[in-house]
Amino acid sequence: MPKIVDHDQYRKELLSKCFDLFAQRGYSAITMRQIAEGLSVSTGTLYHYFPSKQALFEQLVEEVCEQDMLMAKAELEGTQTLQERLEVLGRFLAKNEDYYIKWTYLQVDFCQHQNLAMQDSVAWKRAIQRYEKAVYDILGIQDSALTWFILSLIDGLIFERLMDNEAVSIPEQFSLLSKMLTAFLEKQLPNQTSKRSF
Repeated sequence: MPKIVDHDQYRKELLSKCFDLFAQRGYSAITMRQIAEGLSVSTGTLYHYFPSKQALFEQLVEEVCEQDMLMAKAELEGTQTLQERLEVLGRFLAKNEDYYIKWTYLQVDFCQHQNLAMQDSVAWKRAIQRYEKAVYDILGIQDSALTWFILSLIDGLIFERLMDNEAVSIPEQFSLLSKMLTAFLEKQLPNQTSKRSF
């Protein structure tokens, strides 16, 4: 009797091992043959699941996004206030700093090699929408400007850590952000209530 293969699960397993392969060599330097060797599969098997290196990487983007959301939600479980959630999120990012630095390198390498902006990729667009939704779901922030403020701060902090800026502490910055955002939102709430009452 032939073995029944769950193709979606197998694709996810392959993707989960690809991050380290890309991180070790970079998007532009690694070939599909080298990826297949690193995964201990034939190039035919790899091409069966991923028609090109770009397609593989774009699926990796979506997989990484999904895993990021699951890990962040698990880390934030049990937190009650926005301030608590932001402080826990800061510690989570600091704990996974090396991973996020590698991911930033890979994103830049991909864009340079493909000669395209991230927003030109369907996979990136979906990932960005999911990160926006996560800020809403996890932090309860509904304001688009505040969402992008937080996402931009994360990108900036990762970049500073990538540059080995010892003066920047992600938990410290998120603690400050939590105080600033809490004060800002508390100030906004009465204003919104009084505007609605007119």
